[in-house]
Amino acid sequence: MIAYIEPYFLDNDADAASAATVTGQSFDGVSESLHIQGEILCGGAATDIAGKDFGGMNCVKPLAVVRPVGPEDIAGAVRAALRSDKLTVAARGNGHSINGQAMAERGLVLDMRSTAENHFEVGYLPGGVARAFVDVSGGALWENVLKRCVSEYGLAPRSWTDYLGLTVGGTLSNAGVGGQAFRYGPQTSNVTELDVVTGNGDVVTCSEVENSELFFSVLGGLGQFGIITRARVLLQPAPDMVRWIRIVYTEFDEFTRDAEWLVSQKDESSFDYVEGFVFVNGDDPVNGWPTVPLHPDHDFDPTQLPQSSGSVLYCLELALHYRDSDSNSTVDKRVERLIGRLRFVEGLRFEVDLPYVDFLLRVKRAEEIAKVNGTWETPHPWLNLFVSKRDIGEFDRTVFKELAKNGVGGPMLVYPLLRSRWDDRASVVLPVEGEIFYIVALLRFVPTCAKTSSFEKMVAQNQEIVQWCVRKGIDFKLYLPHYKSREEWIRHFGNRWSRFVDRKTMYDPMAILSPGQKIFNRAP
Repeated sequence: MIAYIEPYFLDNDADAASAATVTGQSFDGVSESLHIQGEILCGGAATDIAGKDFGGMNCVKPLAVVRPVGPEDIAGAVRAALRSDKLTVAARGNGHSINGQAMAERGLVLDMRSTAENHFEVGYLPGGVARAFVDVSGGALWENVLKRCVSEYGLAPRSWTDYLGLTVGGTLSNAGVGGQAFRYGPQTSNVTELDVVTGNGDVVTCSEVENSELFFSVLGGLGQFGIITRARVLLQPAPDMVRWIRIVYTEFDEFTRDAEWLVSQKDESSFDYVEGFVFVNGDDPVNGWPTVPLHPDHDFDPTQLPQSSGSVLYCLELALHYRDSDSNSTVDKRVERLIGRLRFVEGLRFEVDLPYVDFLLRVKRAEEIAKVNGTWETPHPWLNLFVSKRDIGEFDRTVFKELAKNGVGGPMLVYPLLRSRWDDRASVVLPVEGEIFYIVALLRFVPTCAKTSSFEKMVAQNQEIVQWCVRKGIDFKLYLPHYKSREEWIRHFGNRWSRFVDRKTMYDPMAILSPGQKIFNRAP
């Protein structure tokens, strides 16, 4: 099979052009060899789809892109790789990996979007509507899951990422973190069952009680143990509206104290969403004051800031759900009861009311703007970390106040999460110490007019931050990790490394899956 497919992987445009006249013959032959019903793309067509990702920092040439019809096509691709000496397989969702994690150089890339409509069924676990669930495809986009669940059933998943143009299988293979995670945990803590194609080519249904080791291996497993083809996601009644609020702080310790208090309250005693970010104390339209107001009619008044304010400021971002039937006074009272205890800068409070679905799709507007101005297509050298509460103050003093005091060309997120909302049986690794830890995300956008040296400086600064964390003994873990050496991966997983290796041996012993993570080498 490999001898048959390799001639159709073309290394130059001239060959690709000549192959276009025989695409029907080559695709039919390859499809027959792979025993796959779906479409197969080779040469330049494959590179156009899977040669780059959202990060834009890696460029590889896959052997072929497979658009599977269902799990059997996916298993067929894996089994074909098992019969070869060196072929690998990577599952690609909507292409939003940052460092080539979903790539496979001279391997097979599965375009999971072709399976997006394979599953959609709402059901109920014992216990009534509070235990509603939806079965969805691993290739489904979260934004489509949201729209359909709300419009057809008045229900919605409980835990979200900020950007919903991501596939279900993609976020579950990492964790899936957003402003609801303090209450419900990451998305990996909100699924009860999976269908998975393992690196052995097996199609397996798994859950906490059935094939549980595979279930927890795959959740947060970086694609190393299996490809998620179906997920059973917990649902809750969807609210109608959201009160969206931003409040500003000048001192990091006050910002963190209030944020930690909010995420530590009982469910009915806090907001439904808690995030935060750092911004530059200045009028920079990308990094400073203008990034805070929620409506064009809102103005950021810097005269409200004390003269002692530093080079960076902090913003808590909050949201409260409510029903159309709730009166304005009822919503106001709930908000004031919570916000009245917080120590933000008076006069720097911004809020709007908007439909629940619009709130969850708020980043979609930023995506549209970025596509118009071209920054959606430029490189995105993002850095995501989990940092322990013990060390977040030192991180602020060195990274936010010094290394990134002029901004990073995009959002600098920082907000607390609770360890008890995460299941330590999953493959995700967290900082070692404490119940509270922070997610930090430096979401850099490279301007279209920027020189290559500007992009390289961003990458270098990310490396400097990680190296500083290691050198200073900061209790941290990379989220969406990307290391290049075995030693770095061993440090990342710490005492979970042996468990990770054992799981790899069990479910993908030939290291077929997700070669772009660069954790294991393909076994011949």
